[in-house]
Amino acid sequence: MKQENKSFCNRHVRDPCRSFGRRCSRLVKEQRARFYILRRCIVMLVCWHEYGDP
Repeated sequence: MKQENKSFCNRHVRDPCRSFGRRCSRLVKEQRARFYILRRCIVMLVCWHEYGDP
């Protein structure tokens, strides 16, 4: 069990930039998806307000 942790830590210490880049790209994707959903909801509400039943 100790040996697994040691190799796991060594891998992250050896290449921290790759791990950081993956985390950043994942966060960017997540934020982009959230903004897309938010934008679609706002557009739907605006269109519903403009073209909804009088």
